[in-house]
Amino acid sequence: MTDRFLIVGLGNPGKEYEKTRHNIGFRCVDEIARKYGMSFIKKQSKAQLAEGQIGDHKVLLAKPQTYMNLSGDAVRGLLDFYKIPNDHLLVIMDDLDIPLGTLRIRLQGSAGGQKGLKHIQTVLGTQDINRIRFGIGRPPGRMDPAAYVLQDFGKDEQILLIETLDRVVKAVETWLDHGILIAMNRHNGTAEESARNATAGATPKPSVTPE
Repeated sequence: MTDRFLIVGLGNPGKEYEKTRHNIGFRCVDEIARKYGMSFIKKQSKAQLAEGQIGDHKVLLAKPQTYMNLSGDAVRGLLDFYKIPNDHLLVIMDDLDIPLGTLRIRLQGSAGGQKGLKHIQTVLGTQDINRIRFGIGRPPGRMDPAAYVLQDFGKDEQILLIETLDRVVKAVETWLDHGILIAMNRHNGTAEESARNATAGATPKPSVTPE
């Protein structure tokens, strides 16, 4: 058994996708790397990698370079090479169905339409995958969702975006130190909701409902 953890941000490679809503998983692991002085200087198993330490934990950050729909290929290769168990894997991704500023942390459940997570679940043969869904909001009016997710965030969203990225880093730190249930309890929902949950000290319970 290893004490190494794998944190995977989902997105698409290429400068044209860099700041789009669909690439928020990449931006989350970039923010973790920035805070902890890691650099994505290594390539392995179809992914860009950064290695380092968060507290007492050895951490591997990954950005699959396979495009979103084939993310499982990179994840499978990394888990096998580093002998990392599935419960030491955390996947961070965008979610079109929840508002910007909202996090949805789960330890199991369906992919809910997120094709990157769906491929990972198919390749690993399980739905029991720790994940953080980062809300990016619904498209306005009748805009095609496929076009919306490939847009950049608006100027009026930047403050909330930065605040939510910071909350993801805190959620990852909690997951590493205390596990997914405590991370769910402390960080699910909006910033205001997670603050209320932490103050109330509610006992976390695993979610078994479909997403």
